[in-house]
Amino acid sequence: MCAGCAVGPREFLGGFRLRYRPAVRAAAVLSLFWFACFGALGVFFPLYSLYLAENLGLSGSEVGLVLAMLPLTGMFVQPLWGMLADRTGSRARILALLSAGSAAGYASLTGYQSFGGVLAGTAALALFSTSVLPMAVSVALAVLRNLGPHAFGVARSFGTLGYLIAVVGFPPLLHLVSPAAGPQGQSSTGPSEPGLGMMLWVTAAAMAAAALVALVLPRTGAVALRAEKGDWRRLSHNRPYRRLVVVVFLTYVFLQGPLALFPMFVRSLGGGLDVVSRMWLCMLVFEIPLLAIAGGRPLRLDARGLLGIGIGADALRWLVCALSPSIAAMYAVQVLHGVAVAGFVVGSALYVEAVVPGRLRSTGQSVVYMIGVSLGGIVSTLAAGLLLDHFGPRSPALCGGIGAALLAAALPRLLPRVEFPRSRGTDVPVQSLALPVP
Repeated sequence: MCAGCAVGPREFLGGFRLRYRPAVRAAAVLSLFWFACFGALGVFFPLYSLYLAENLGLSGSEVGLVLAMLPLTGMFVQPLWGMLADRTGSRARILALLSAGSAAGYASLTGYQSFGGVLAGTAALALFSTSVLPMAVSVALAVLRNLGPHAFGVARSFGTLGYLIAVVGFPPLLHLVSPAAGPQGQSSTGPSEPGLGMMLWVTAAAMAAAALVALVLPRTGAVALRAEKGDWRRLSHNRPYRRLVVVVFLTYVFLQGPLALFPMFVRSLGGGLDVVSRMWLCMLVFEIPLLAIAGGRPLRLDARGLLGIGIGADALRWLVCALSPSIAAMYAVQVLHGVAVAGFVVGSALYVEAVVPGRLRSTGQSVVYMIGVSLGGIVSTLAAGLLLDHFGPRSPALCGGIGAALLAAALPRLLPRVEFPRSRGTDVPVQSLALPVP
């Protein structure tokens, strides 16, 4: 041992392994979970509407109602699952249950052919699937807390990698098993992809794999903290948290609709599905490294700073798209989607972790998803559709970009600045983490 040192190299390395090896192992398991979970989403969400319209023959309004069942159901069940996880402290087990229920829900959709059956089946799927992501976020932040805030971004980046591989890899797999109808994948008498129902089995298998991975996650320590009965009411008195919920809601109101209608915008400029696919590739490829460094020391940003960058980047993206004269001018700004996801997704998750007591982390993340993803997404999609009908395909991007830019500019006055609890104990009162509004 060197002179003046408190411990020698052997003791130091032993202490490091004792403290960090379980967290590193958990990070690897979480990365695998995110990969499988988002791989399932990468197969399901881009193609489910096409499956409903072409393979099941549903009308446009029927497709819209089926898709709306996901966020509508999520609004009711997300906080319930969050409160159950916090009361029992069994967050990892509930994550495995939600993943397994989602897998069963995806598989069950293969048995429905009528509108009523698919509507009921999608609602049943949403009972589980809409709560997987907020529960996964709360589990990840609990088990990775000793590794610092950047660890969450690194693990989450594997989800984007899984989504990218699924988006790119499933169509060739589908055509290998079931060739498309006609030389261009078009048929006047049937669906363009006769075997598209295979997507449901692939999605179910990926989610089943995620459920098995979730069973290996740690079940003790910070992830097992329990809330008292009625403890969730504390969130309504938490001023920084209330403001975050409003900011997340407004962000989704401004930005979700333009993203949902993006293919229609591209088509209005003369682009086809191949153009949309290439643009998505640009978005996802840059999202992976950006997620991996979000929250890390090199950026020197707190949760509010990440939120501001994420919202501002997406605002700039949609403003450039709305004002671009051609498709070619839009390609370069698609990289901003990765900046937006890395900043907003990681920033909002870290903000909740900073201002909400550990025993309420699942409820806190679930309510943010309920208000933002579900309610905000519904409002945004409806508003974007009205703008599209009355003012043309550029209007959702233009209005969303302007609204998000104003929100990003006002963010320092809307949200208190908080510090992520890098080494906080098992639980910390909210008041000790929230700093005054500057």
